[in-house]
Amino acid sequence: MACARATKTPASPSKMRILSTGSYVPPKIVTNEELELTVPTKAAWIHENLGIKERRVSDDEVYTSDLAAEAARRALESADIDPESLDLILLATATPDRKAPSTACLVKHKLGLESTFPALDIAAVCSGFLYGLSIASNLMKGGSYRRVLVIGADTFSKITNWNSRDCVFFGDGAGAAVVEACDDPEALFDSRLYSDTRETDNFTVYPSDRFFTMNGRAVYETGARVLPEAILALLEKNALRIEDVRWIIPHQPSHLLLRETAKRLNFPFERVRRNMDRYANTSAATIPLLFDEVRRSGDLERGDLVVFAAVGSGWAWGAAVYRWM
Repeated sequence: MACARATKTPASPSKMRILSTGSYVPPKIVTNEELELTVPTKAAWIHENLGIKERRVSDDEVYTSDLAAEAARRALESADIDPESLDLILLATATPDRKAPSTACLVKHKLGLESTFPALDIAAVCSGFLYGLSIASNLMKGGSYRRVLVIGADTFSKITNWNSRDCVFFGDGAGAAVVEACDDPEALFDSRLYSDTRETDNFTVYPSDRFFTMNGRAVYETGARVLPEAILALLEKNALRIEDVRWIIPHQPSHLLLRETAKRLNFPFERVRRNMDRYANTSAATIPLLFDEVRRSGDLERGDLVVFAAVGSGWAWGAAVYRWM
């Protein structure tokens, strides 16, 4: 393998590889049984239908940037690189610390980085990390950037009405990946991204509201339709078959939605990776948090094809295929 070292000068068009990953969740656990005491739901129903047993919730004084910075530190330590060698930070979140500046800038500050490279946020909710990887890949192909830190982080607990039945769906967390330009001929990363704005109110935070509003049925129906379509279109574009894929690493909307997606793809459900039982849906953090767990588990071998897929409010969705290097 011959992967380019990071440099602060433009380079020729390149492919991309994921150099390292890291993740972090807050220590506080809220179980289904606890929620059953305060909202009209049943712990068994949550687990059977959503696949969730518990979720992590941040303390009041802990913000998205705190979770993101810790996940970033772990990814950078795993890569064993100088953080000042980064060219860019992309942070996907639907729960920024402030309206300004970007949470990415706050993360850069908390990491103690002094270089003047850019840092910016991406707003695509559950699809945000996937959008971030795609942006990083295309910037590398243009030769402008060689090493990028991509983060997905959310503290949905801060926009959740804990007296509403919908509070069962989400948790807090962060995941990060260091990606870099690579000239290995076997390297592969490609994505297809989409949006459809005709149903924006089916998952939204209205300007005058503190909490999210969700139409759960619409989320399920949209996800069950667009996720398999996006995956199959991407594989066809790359002359691949679903049988070529080792793992699907999706965002974590619900057990039933992912099972339906696997059914429509004719893909073994046991190879659709999940961690929602422990973390619920952590929005932009779901894919990097789960991918970090898969990487550390030893379940990836060189050459394995991995598909990432997500759908978020907007609707904004997409899929990516990556060959593990």
